[in-house]
Amino acid sequence: MKNIIAKRIVPLSIITILALFSTQCKQNSKNKVQPPINETAIVIPDGFSIEVIAKDLGNLRHMTVSKNGDIYINRATLKDEKGIVLLKDTDQDGTIDDKIAFSDFPGTGILIKNGYLYTSSNSAIYRYKLNEKEEIIDIDNPEKIVDGMADKGIDNAKSFVMDDQSNIYVTIGSWNDSCREEGSGKGIMPCTILDSAGGIWQFNANKLNQSLADGKRYATGIKNAVATAWNFKTNSLFAAVHGRGAFHDYYPEHYTPKHSAELPAEVLYELHEGDDAGWPYVYYDQFKKQKMLAPEYGGDGEKTAGEEAIDPVMAFPAHLAPNDLLFYTGTMFPEKYRNGAFIAFHGQSPELKKGYFVAFAPFKDGKPVGDWEIFADNFAGIDLANPSGPIKYRPCGLAQGPNGELYVTEDLNGTVFKITH
Repeated sequence: MKNIIAKRIVPLSIITILALFSTQCKQNSKNKVQPPINETAIVIPDGFSIEVIAKDLGNLRHMTVSKNGDIYINRATLKDEKGIVLLKDTDQDGTIDDKIAFSDFPGTGILIKNGYLYTSSNSAIYRYKLNEKEEIIDIDNPEKIVDGMADKGIDNAKSFVMDDQSNIYVTIGSWNDSCREEGSGKGIMPCTILDSAGGIWQFNANKLNQSLADGKRYATGIKNAVATAWNFKTNSLFAAVHGRGAFHDYYPEHYTPKHSAELPAEVLYELHEGDDAGWPYVYYDQFKKQKMLAPEYGGDGEKTAGEEAIDPVMAFPAHLAPNDLLFYTGTMFPEKYRNGAFIAFHGQSPELKKGYFVAFAPFKDGKPVGDWEIFADNFAGIDLANPSGPIKYRPCGLAQGPNGELYVTEDLNGTVFKITH
């Protein structure tokens, strides 16, 4: 009897061991680190993967990602008469398998917050009520929060962010690059544009049908801040600003074309209520690391000014055109990226002979530390020092996914990229 039992037990034990071994092998296979993917010519750091998840979507701007991974993207111009596109991965296999377009107005800003999808046109802010899955309940009838913000066809993107007190902060860019009198090199004094543009306005996100007068000018002296973000570590607003244009056209005695190509800096500000960044009266010279008096107001390239204007927390080369800003709060990326800032640059720098990239600026305790770096490069697809063809992609929007992945939009071919680690 003992031998019979032993004969029966031994095969059973072997089967059990084999089953456990098979399970462990499968688990190890699942946990095995996959090699990085790069199906593009975009250059990214070692250990990262980048893939195209959608294309041919139109003139894409900012985007936001729901908790279930749905991606909402605003368009600067209508495509097939629709301004927003929703990308869905319905079976959660990592591939977009459904695209839904809606809204009849183009715009830039878009954000999921407090049970609503907020979105902007070039003159207004709207919201759509979401269900518990963060899906839109009534896709045809958005509520209007603010209307009547300046739209003169130039620097009119109404990007926005929100804090945790239901305040919405909206950029109203200036249509006049340096607040000059028309056909003149003379600056308007005082610059009356600042009454309704050239700054960031604060509104109550829960109040419908507001006008500009219902909000308050939160910060001024900001020519056009398309790239804004609320930093929840510092509980403050950050903005990366498009700088002004040419100096040498009206002031050749003080500025050369090279000056116009390399000045002024594109700057990153931390903003608080009542702050003045100085535009149009001053600009920031990244070489001298000083605020300079603008030539429209008596500057000659040597006169400093702006004692009452705030200083930037970081400066970048001229004409890079920062178009979105994101503080990374995920855990997928290595530790150095935690709470740091990603910036999507939409233009190119004659000084660097580079452009169309996503940069990264490390932060510690809510402040930038060390130098910024290029994180994802060569969206242009050509050598900008010796260009030989058209630009392929121009980065525009950034968003963080629920697993810590980084999404990037571009507006030439309507492409969406996903970057993982």
